[in-house]
Amino acid sequence: MHVVFYSSAFCEPCRVTRGVLAEVVRLVPQVQVVERDVARFADEAEADGIRSTPTVLILDGDGTEAFPGTGAPTVDH
Repeated sequence: MHVVFYSSAFCEPCRVTRGVLAEVVRLVPQVQVVERDVARFADEAEADGIRSTPTVLILDGDGTEAFPGTGAPTVDH
């Protein structure tokens, strides 16, 4: 599974999301997370339809979007 995390520099929920995704990787090491700052990756953000941060896109094995999410996610143990 591949996760694309769109963030922005002064976004407090993005900091929370970063921590949650770190915990996901700890629990499921095969998950790969790529973080993209919307200011630096504006073209990619536009192509992916990003309207707010944080946005987490979960991609399946062939790169198809399986689940989009906005706002800070949580991890249930």
